[in-house]
This record gives sequence, structure tokens and C-alpha cells, in this order.
Amino acid sequence: MNRCPKAWRPASRLVVLVGLLIAASTAPAGDLDQVLAAATQRLVLAQASQQAIDQVVGETSELETEYKQLMKQIDGLQVYNDYIQRQITSQEGELTQLAESLDQVGVVERQIMPLMIRMLDGMEQFVQLDKPFLMEERITRVHRLRALMERADVTLAEKFRRLTEAFQIENDFGRTIEVYKDALVLDGANLEVNVLRLGRVGLYYQTNDASATGRWDDADKQWKPLTDSASRNQVRRGIRIARKLVAPDLLLLPVTAPEVAR
Repeated sequence: MNRCPKAWRPASRLVVLVGLLIAASTAPAGDLDQVLAAATQRLVLAQASQQAIDQVVGETSELETEYKQLMKQIDGLQVYNDYIQRQITSQEGELTQLAESLDQVGVVERQIMPLMIRMLDGMEQFVQLDKPFLMEERITRVHRLRALMERADVTLAEKFRRLTEAFQIENDFGRTIEVYKDALVLDGANLEVNVLRLGRVGLYYQTNDASATGRWDDADKQWKPLTDSASRNQVRRGIRIARKLVAPDLLLLPVTAPEVAR
């Protein structure tokens, strides 16, 4: 429905008034009041109709604006839904891959767990056959690892990490120098000594007063004394180097000759 322009309203009223005047001039005097009353009523009805038209036009404009906004929202939601659908498709593919990986977890665990147990057995045997340094600490580490392997609340990854960490510690012993205090049974007596470890090449002991000095003999699997003053002085110097009291230097000490592995 077309809205009547406001500029036309005075002209319309003028036409109505002219019509009233013509009607009044031709009508009997007694009917004049009735004619004027009817004209006034028509004017009131016309104004009410115009107000209704204006209200409908305003509501229509508001509905049109709301419709356009809703269409924009629908377009945005369609684009967003397409994006979400692509994500869902990608995630479904990842879930499929994860499900396949989970199916392989049991197979991997059945294969790697026996390997880890064999590695731990090999470490324990190696510690027992190695030079007797820090034996209590190293054997305790092996026992703790063995207990860890039996625990169901520890993941396979954590067990493997702890095992490789222990192997790294044992590997580092071969390229480091250190000194620590220990109690050795020598000639049937307990003796407090400083034990000097030179990697895995040599293992020596010396008392605080340097009255007793010796080394570990791999061939005989026992401690043997070093009676010459040169070796005693070299062991003392090695202890000072290990404690970082003096700068690193060349040490002339007896070592066990290497053997061909069988």
C-alpha cells in the first residue's frame, strides 16, 4: 500500500472544505448542521486511516530492517557451519588414526617390555662385574628399576625414560673422575679411605694420612696395596684433581691391561 505524501494533506482538506461550502450553499438551511457534522466525521476518519497507514508503513520498514539483519546472520552462520564441518571431518580422520595407533599400543608394549627387562638384567650383570665403586648406590638403582617395572600405575614411557636415564648414569661413569669416602675391608680390618675413580680405567684408595694406598686389580678381583712413594704421590694428586683443588694434570698410575672380549 502506497503512503500518501504529507504535502498533499492541506490540498485534500481544501477540497473537502470547498465541497462543504458548495454543499452548504445548495443545501437547505436545516440540513447544514448535518452536512458539517458528516464532513467533520469523514475528516476524523481520514486522519485515523492516515495514522493507521503511517503505522503500518513504519512497522513494515522495521520488519524489513530486521529481515535484512537476520539474513546477514544466516549467511554468517552458514559460513561458520562450513568451517565447523571441515574441522569435524579433520577430527574424525585424526580419531581414526588414533584408534589405529591405540590398536598398536598393545603390540608395542608386548614387544618393548621384554626388551626393557633384558636391558635391566644386562645392567645388573654389568654392575656386578664392573669395578666395585659406589656399589650400594648402583645396585639400589637397579633394584628400584626392577620394582618400577612391576608397577601398573606407571606408564610404559616413564619406565623406559627411567631405564635410559640409569644407562646414561652408568655411561657417564666411563668418562668422569671423582673421589668419595668409603669403608674397605683390608687385611681383615675396616679402613676409612678416599676412593679415587678415573673413569673405568682405574680405581684407587688412600687413607687421609696417606699411610695406606692401593688399587683395584681386575684380574684378581681384589684390592692390592701400592707401596712405592711415586704411586702414593700420584694417587694423592689425583684426589686433589678430583676435588678441584689443583688443575688437571697427567697422572702416572698402574692400570690393568685391557683384555680381548670373548
